[in-house]
Amino acid sequence: MNAPDLPLILEADALEPILGNSGLLVVDLTKPATYAELHIPGAVYLDYGQIIAIRKPTMGLLPETAELERIFSALGIDDSVHVVAYDDEGGGKAGRLLWTLEVMGHTRFSLLNGGLHAWANEGHPLEQTAATPSPRQFQAQPTTDPVADGDYIKQHLGDAGIALLDARSADEYSGVKKYAEKAGHIPGAINMDWLLALDQQRNLRLKPDADLEQMLTDLGIRKEHEVITYCHTHHRSSLTYVMLKAQGFPRVKGYPGSWSDWGNRPDTPIA
Repeated sequence: MNAPDLPLILEADALEPILGNSGLLVVDLTKPATYAELHIPGAVYLDYGQIIAIRKPTMGLLPETAELERIFSALGIDDSVHVVAYDDEGGGKAGRLLWTLEVMGHTRFSLLNGGLHAWANEGHPLEQTAATPSPRQFQAQPTTDPVADGDYIKQHLGDAGIALLDARSADEYSGVKKYAEKAGHIPGAINMDWLLALDQQRNLRLKPDADLEQMLTDLGIRKEHEVITYCHTHHRSSLTYVMLKAQGFPRVKGYPGSWSDWGNRPDTPIA
């Protein structure tokens, strides 16, 4: 079977009938113990630590292209495969996988809305047997379109056409909580805690489109902006990135390293 044509945000009810499609790869980014206890039938496991690089004090960087090619090949991804990613924490880890795939030139992917919470709590089938990946040849075609590094942001500080969206907590944004050499936020950044996008009453799904649209409008985030998302490591802000793409924002970038980069550099202004 060919890879299915699926939306960026995929509901559990739409995924269940197509499980087993040879053009579909479901990737689980939960904790190892969770995967061993229950997962979506056929889902292959990916340790989140494999798709991030650390150069202390900076965390959440992009691994080398060759390393990602190796990981994605072993997982069973190539151009013909549509990836559906999920986790058990609201979509940060799954979102980071999708963003990383996009940076590597692979755009056939979906986020399972609500992840394991929605799947398990709404009666969909589960299994305990670990799925063995069927390796394929992943050939990266890297693009910088989804990426904004610290230097790029410094060059564009104050640009009217760019909006910086800080997905950390209000305390991190204000500098009350400090996890880097410097506390605070990038000058001009707007704060929207990533959790505000999640519907706690609907198994951690994204809130309805109209609610998210209103929230972004109220914050002054408009579709004519190039929006750059960041948090502390571009983990939480990866979900924000996917949410913005799903809302139809045409130009969105993520900041790998995020505040662990900006807040530890001697050459960066803070607010």
